[in-house]
Amino acid sequence: MSKKNEVSYEDNNIITLPMEEVMSASMLPYAQYVIMERALPRVEDGLKPVQRRILYNMSEIGVTPDKPYKKSARIVGDTLGKYHPHGDTSVYEAMVRMAQGFNMRAPLVDGHGNFGSIDGDNAAAMRYTEARMSPIAMMMIQNIEKETVPFRLNFDDSLKEPDMLPARFPNLLVNGASGIAVALATNIPPHNLGEVIDGVICRIENPSCNVKDVMKYIKGPDFPTGGYCFSEEDILEVYSTGKGKLTLRAKTHIEKGQNGRQLIVITELPYQVNKANMLQKILTLSETKREMFSGIYDIKDESDRTGMRAVIEVKAGADAEAILNCLYKYSDLQITFSANMVAIADGRPMQLNLLQMIDYYISFQKEIVTRRIEFDLKKAKMREHILSGLMVAVLNIDRVIKIIRGSKNPPQAREQLMEEFDLTKIQAQAILDMRLARLTALEIEILKEEYESILNLIAKLEAVLSSEKLLFKLIINEHLEVKEKFADDRRTRITKEKEDICIDENAFLVVDECVVCLTSSGFIKRILSKTFKKGMETGPIDEDNRLKFILETKTNQKVRIFTSCGNMFTYTVGDIPEHKFKDKGVALNSIFAGILPNEEIVAIVGEENQCTDLAFVTKGGMIKKVDFNEFNVKKSRIAAIGLKEGDGVAAVFDIKENDDVCMVTKKGINLTISGKEFPLLGKNAKGVIGMRLSAGDEIICAGKFALGDKKSIVLLTDLGYAKLVDTRLLEVKTRGGKGASIFGLLKNGQNGKQIAFASLVGREFLLAVKTGENTLLLSEKDIPKQDIISRGAKVALKTQSASLDVRLSDNGDKLKQLSVDV
Repeated sequence: MSKKNEVSYEDNNIITLPMEEVMSASMLPYAQYVIMERALPRVEDGLKPVQRRILYNMSEIGVTPDKPYKKSARIVGDTLGKYHPHGDTSVYEAMVRMAQGFNMRAPLVDGHGNFGSIDGDNAAAMRYTEARMSPIAMMMIQNIEKETVPFRLNFDDSLKEPDMLPARFPNLLVNGASGIAVALATNIPPHNLGEVIDGVICRIENPSCNVKDVMKYIKGPDFPTGGYCFSEEDILEVYSTGKGKLTLRAKTHIEKGQNGRQLIVITELPYQVNKANMLQKILTLSETKREMFSGIYDIKDESDRTGMRAVIEVKAGADAEAILNCLYKYSDLQITFSANMVAIADGRPMQLNLLQMIDYYISFQKEIVTRRIEFDLKKAKMREHILSGLMVAVLNIDRVIKIIRGSKNPPQAREQLMEEFDLTKIQAQAILDMRLARLTALEIEILKEEYESILNLIAKLEAVLSSEKLLFKLIINEHLEVKEKFADDRRTRITKEKEDICIDENAFLVVDECVVCLTSSGFIKRILSKTFKKGMETGPIDEDNRLKFILETKTNQKVRIFTSCGNMFTYTVGDIPEHKFKDKGVALNSIFAGILPNEEIVAIVGEENQCTDLAFVTKGGMIKKVDFNEFNVKKSRIAAIGLKEGDGVAAVFDIKENDDVCMVTKKGINLTISGKEFPLLGKNAKGVIGMRLSAGDEIICAGKFALGDKKSIVLLTDLGYAKLVDTRLLEVKTRGGKGASIFGLLKNGQNGKQIAFASLVGREFLLAVKTGENTLLLSEKDIPKQDIISRGAKVALKTQSASLDVRLSDNGDKLKQLSVDV
């Protein structure tokens, strides 16, 4: 085994090193570089290296607010070539972000062209856009030429770049920052410039103040997109610890719309929320959480150059306040901002609270102003030194002129002046360089005034340097000037307490009366009751859209569909797609997962039957009764009855204790039993024998009627013979019997070989018998009323395959349409 630091070379030239050395030599420097030189801002100027280099380069090439815009590609190229040896995309994206007013509270770049939008649109390519520094960005580089900040060599040691910019305002708090480094991240919220400056002044004047004292001036974050921020307690936690969560909410109001609708209008968004994505998410919510957001009628974006305006249109009768409350919970109208105030301070990443950030900034400003004053003082003393020499020359002008005229050359004149008047080399050279015009009386007076002014300036600068009180007073005055020039009103409103979202799910539901329709071709649809009624009045329905079952219900209820295989599917009515009357609908298997191709629907039951029992009759003659409450299950599919092999469900209907049940087979046999004969069993039971069938026979119709009901049984054979049998002629027998004939089918099959269709009908009904392309409409007047043993009468043409559409009208107030294929 190799020793530590020993490198061994294999035959394939693979270098083997201990893991700790690889990590130390590769990963740790990379992590340190990402943390210190890329992802995290400095606490002093609040800038990341790429931002600092962009602004410094823009100031160097003269792209200032008073100059024309320059191509972004030029700015990016200069920054890359001089200071930032990385990809051009990273530089351009950083510059674009500094120009976006919805990301920066005080944009540092003035962009000209497409610089993106709050909808998530990307900025145009750098060759198309132009930029220059914004006016407030000039405050970031002001006095940089006065040696206020340290410089270092750039990546190739050919130029120097500043370690930081001499920011004249607390940029880290004003514009905030976000970034992800290795094992570290930062997310500092933006603030109002005027409030932050007031907070800094408060800290300067009262160094012992606490967070609550500063919060009298800095109320909380002030996001560029406005909105609301909850609450003062959460803000206090963030400012005290440097981390915490803030709840941000959009600014909304409710307006009256057309046709009784209400409009939820969104004018301000939470920080960094993409408007287009938010509206798309709301649309998705309205489709997936239909019970909760069924009241949403339309979603529109009406934003323009005058401002933001997104509109959510709410149906008439819906509770807009309740829907808005739900949107706060489930959409980006309300978000959580995780504050994590990490910045580079004292040469290392630190998590800082509000007071620490302000203290670092004050210390930085103290150093910046001190270095600036020292630079100005040094320059003033140099000027005073020169002026003092010029004053000597002015007072002794005749002697000076004589010395100069008597000298052979300038060096000799300089030496004689230095010797004659005890001057320095600089002073003597300044006298030699002085123009003769300066010897006029006016110029001499100006020179004296300048000399006195320089002496006063030196005295003031020395006084400031010697007094911390005067130094802080200067800092305060300069910050007040910045505030007066650049401060604006607060955009984000701070609430004292957090508002909990309490959702009453029944409050915002829009309950529509509707009709669930199942067509004979296996499609299902939901139609508004008014639309259904108008559609039925327009005339016959297309063959493909013939209705097999309909159920009048409401959108907040559940529908239970029973199949011939003994299964029950449960579905919320509001989740069934809404269609127009003549629309095809959606396939059953797209809604009811697991339904088989040969599985037929035998009944659709709504919640109005919840207080009753359900009766099951199978094709093989088995019967049972089940308490409806047993079907109040959460599963979308369950077995509603146990079936013997080869058997299937013929009918499912609600039943009461006093009802009688009529069963008819395809061989024309009827058995009527009392509802009391139906035993109450569980949903998984197979039931008991209700009717004993002969070989090859099966039940095709089963229904209920009560004593006194004016109902009849309509029967139609496969050869078009039909009759009506009054239910009062039916004899009630006990279950388990073979029953008796209800239709006199001749042995030679002249009036039909079997019953094609049988159904319980009321006083008024309509039969639509379709044979081929012809449809024959038959009412109760067209079909004869006969006794049990009668053979029926010819009402339709002979056909091998007939499709019968049955419309049942009960006293003219309800219109239903069914279809049966034989």
